[in-house]
Amino acid sequence: MTPPKRLLFNAFSMNCVSHIHHGLWRRPDTRQLDYASLDPWVELATLLERAKFDTLFLADVSGVYDNYKGSAETAIREAMQIPINDPSLLIPAMAHATEHLGFAFTGSVLAEHPFNFARRASTLDHLTDGRIAWNIVTSYLPSAAQNLGFDDLPRHDDRYDRGDDYLDVLYKLWEGSWEDDAVVRDTGRGIYADPAKVHRIDHDGPYYRVPGPHLCEPSRQRTPLLFQAGSSDRGREFAARHAECIFIVGSGREKLIADVRARAEKFGRHPDDLKFCLGVSLVIGGTEAEAQAKAAELGETLSVDAGLAHMSGHLGADLGAVDLTKPIAEFDFNGVLGFLKSFADQTPDKTLTFGDLARRQMSGQWLVGSAEQIADRLEALAATGIDGFNLVYATTPGTFVDFIEGVAPILKQRGLMQSEYADGALREKLFGSPRLSSRHPGARFRR
Repeated sequence: MTPPKRLLFNAFSMNCVSHIHHGLWRRPDTRQLDYASLDPWVELATLLERAKFDTLFLADVSGVYDNYKGSAETAIREAMQIPINDPSLLIPAMAHATEHLGFAFTGSVLAEHPFNFARRASTLDHLTDGRIAWNIVTSYLPSAAQNLGFDDLPRHDDRYDRGDDYLDVLYKLWEGSWEDDAVVRDTGRGIYADPAKVHRIDHDGPYYRVPGPHLCEPSRQRTPLLFQAGSSDRGREFAARHAECIFIVGSGREKLIADVRARAEKFGRHPDDLKFCLGVSLVIGGTEAEAQAKAAELGETLSVDAGLAHMSGHLGADLGAVDLTKPIAEFDFNGVLGFLKSFADQTPDKTLTFGDLARRQMSGQWLVGSAEQIADRLEALAATGIDGFNLVYATTPGTFVDFIEGVAPILKQRGLMQSEYADGALREKLFGSPRLSSRHPGARFRR
């Protein structure tokens, strides 16, 4: 009998008041208002490590959602991903309080020059003894690009082209600038590093010119574990070349997974070099009825207005003028709203409204049930090709506590969740080696 596949479990959060399920920050049973304090984050990290989570995955955004009703007013009023603090600065404190838990932080290729970013990531990998992952994003908010010195948001495919050049700079710095035996630490001769084994990279690409060398000596992983979440055709191509773990949401995931794995082979990689993690939020009760009642209560607290502001940013279209009570099926689906037709088709009576859609966007990934039912659902999802899950909180740490106390023991008993950590760096725990696979395109820059 084939043993069950061990799944990855990542806690998905953001260093802000309201992340995904907007409006729930108002509840008394969540600590979202304490986002700017260090204690809740350290406590969360220790909680996750005791439960044997793989990583705490920290999302981020560099702009403000300012196109809903023509301004940022709704986002600011409802704390919809603003205010937001730098997620990477939380990591050293959380790492100091833990031993094994990995930390994935989000960083945009538009937000920081690759030479500086390489040093920041290497520093974090040093301070955590190899427990860092980077979630690569290319940004999608025009306000982010404008705040970073661009006239406007670069075209979608151009952002990925820039990302390819950005990653090539990083691979050269992380993998090729310092040879493995460059650091000698010879106190007798007064030689810390052999200059002959520390190299300029002299990168001259379409977007970046970087002479080097890298300012940091090699960390345990050198290159952080690489996360990515692109689902467009160009995004899939980018993921197939660079990503090791891919965050996915929504339907059509089996085709997406098969497509990205096939594309990876074109870059000389093995399909198993990539792991896919599905985003889900769990509402867990002692019984199914209790869970359903909890979900209904949470749903009543959701802010439709903030949800629409969030959607407007993703769509690049202002949904502020729509009638929330009007069925989506009554709209003309030409242009930017064309993709919404699929949502209308989900209801045979064509009664789905924009208000319903906003609530579904926030709570549509909820799995609701008893601990046993949730464990069954996750196991069934894993059978469709999923390698793990990013657990999205409704309340924090409550959602994670419910999972840890109710679902995790069942999953561990079934062999689906680790009961103990493997030794080594984060990539070593997941893939067996602390270094990039020799099949990864970044490995070609090694000396």
